[in-house]
Amino acid sequence: MLWQACEQQLELTGQSWSASRGESLWKEVRTMTTDTIAAPVQTVERGFSSSRSDSLAIEEPLQLCLNGSPLSITMRTPGSDLDLATGFLFTEGIIDDVGQILSMRAESEEDDSGNSGDRVTIRLRPDIAIDPARIRRNFYTSSSCGVCGKLAIGAIEVHPSPPMRQSGPQFHTDLIYRLPDLLRQTQQVFERTGGLHAAALFSTEGRLLGLREDVGRHNAVDKLIGFALRDGAVALRDSLILVSGRAGFELVQKSAMAAIPILAAVGAPSSLAVDLAKRFGMTLIGFLRGQRFNIYSGHRRIQ
Repeated sequence: MLWQACEQQLELTGQSWSASRGESLWKEVRTMTTDTIAAPVQTVERGFSSSRSDSLAIEEPLQLCLNGSPLSITMRTPGSDLDLATGFLFTEGIIDDVGQILSMRAESEEDDSGNSGDRVTIRLRPDIAIDPARIRRNFYTSSSCGVCGKLAIGAIEVHPSPPMRQSGPQFHTDLIYRLPDLLRQTQQVFERTGGLHAAALFSTEGRLLGLREDVGRHNAVDKLIGFALRDGAVALRDSLILVSGRAGFELVQKSAMAAIPILAAVGAPSSLAVDLAKRFGMTLIGFLRGQRFNIYSGHRRIQ
């Protein structure tokens, strides 16, 4: 299925198929996968019960430590932890550029009871000042909501550092219709578990620039933005970000922080998400299903 998805990706963008190009896309998609765990279940269907094994998406805590002090704990799907940490620092306004990170290391250790703990330790350059007001968060952040850990409503809104492009890019409706199918074809773990959110970046030609999955919507977006920042070759300001679920406020905020001009969601947006998209001049698309979608803000970018 993944190889077929790569072929369809090239057909979508009008590029010719070649072994080298196909292998490049294959490696990109393959690196997006994360681990699952098998669990015994009893399936009841039409009054009959049967035993089988079910695949579950793994959810584990990750602690982020900044300059030697705990910053946050988030429940996430293991994998792309450095991308997640980078995206989190950027979308929370703690850093403005990946060059401000002096070092970053992923660590894993076990306590006396055999429980493993994952941590990413980050050190910023000595000249980078940290504004405590910008990182006021509860110590725990759930996987389901990126803003649940904020201490107060006034601390939720983070102003984007790079300015949003108000002219373009332009995406054609025929291309937008086809993006959810391409997203699902490359969601390898979702196909096995049904339990992960996905976020993907696409160019105006429909080229898949990156994809990340996670049990948390906000984590998937942070991982994707972190990947793009660390990669350095992805033009966020010219791309569209597609999310597999609904478009909540925190997803619009994180996309705005990265100056991504278009956010498309398979599900519904919230009222606060629409208000924020309008404020920052973003294009917000919801209910992208089949040959239909709603534009809630910034229709000028849709051809």
